[in-house]
Amino acid sequence: MTTRHEPLKLAMAGGGEGAFIGAIHRNAAALDGNWRLVGGTFSSDGARNDRSGAVLGLDPARVYPTIEALIAAERALPAGERIDALAIVTPNHLHAPMAIAALEAGIHVFCEKPMAMNSAEAQAIAAAAERGGAKFALAFTYSGYPLIEEARVRVSRGDLGKIRVVQVEYLQGWLSLPIDGEGNKQAAWRTDPAKAGMGGCLGDIGTHAFHLAEHVAGVRVESVCADLTVHVPGRRLDDDVSALLRFDGGARGTLKASQVAAGEENGLKLRVSGEHGTLEWAQMEPNTLTLRWLDRPTEVVRAGGPGLSPSTQALLRTPSGHPEGYIEAFANLYQGFAAQLQGRDDRFVPGLADGLRTMAFIEAMIANAAGDDKWTPVSGRVSGEYR
Repeated sequence: MTTRHEPLKLAMAGGGEGAFIGAIHRNAAALDGNWRLVGGTFSSDGARNDRSGAVLGLDPARVYPTIEALIAAERALPAGERIDALAIVTPNHLHAPMAIAALEAGIHVFCEKPMAMNSAEAQAIAAAAERGGAKFALAFTYSGYPLIEEARVRVSRGDLGKIRVVQVEYLQGWLSLPIDGEGNKQAAWRTDPAKAGMGGCLGDIGTHAFHLAEHVAGVRVESVCADLTVHVPGRRLDDDVSALLRFDGGARGTLKASQVAAGEENGLKLRVSGEHGTLEWAQMEPNTLTLRWLDRPTEVVRAGGPGLSPSTQALLRTPSGHPEGYIEAFANLYQGFAAQLQGRDDRFVPGLADGLRTMAFIEAMIANAAGDDKWTPVSGRVSGEYR
């Protein structure tokens, strides 16, 4: 007998009129019927906040002027009516104060990355989750792609043998010109240290590359040798990042992230090599996983095709040949988070451990690029200490 689960109630902080990522979150959360958006605080501008709520068809009484008003009002509602989780889709400087307030109130949080402005804030979020008994999920979207899960499974069961080389790159070109000083809101906050934090390109997309490399390869970066560059005159945060990586177990790797690679769209690519073979995956062709073997022909694995692991099949929605992409990968994270909260299963969703690791990575990269040491260790909690 199948147990019926009512949709979980979701509120959103940020993501109002004119924002890009808010609509992505809303579409992803709604895709599987696990979540229902019931309220939020969408903008610090009162008129924009009200318009955003109206466009989304929300009860005006649950469109709140501030995060404090949202939490207070929702906590005052009967248990069956208040929100289950808060999606935080604001610029980075608001992640920690909003997440801490919600978690301490016992409200689960699904947060955009990076987790916070620094490791101290990240640790404060983890402590708040423990105090409030609430769960924290992080939007490392690319871990939700089915063939990323297939790649992770094949590495973890030893198909490639001992991992030797990990190469990851994330190339964009949208910041090649100084649009951050010309009225582009999305560019302006991402290049403002007061809102983005310590890293520009590093925090925005370098963290995605780092997380994907560790998640799939199953080895942790021990130390980095980094170069952070500002190519656009007057820009205050890095727009181009390069790093050599040393992993535990002896593997070596490279990470390249750039937002000034003119003409590039969203070029996230991963290559992992072991004793027996190499796997390759690219975000702009996400339904294909290529495995190149030392002693047999190249294998091309397709989403929906034969031979996929059960955990990969659980992330698929359409038959072979029907493309699935970014929204569906995002939805897999929301689906997994709902499953955790409802006690249906405990599938992987990026969370506190992933956030703490990526903050440690950002700080190690910045310290290394600014200093004279060839290698700087990446500290941070061991994966699994937090979920």
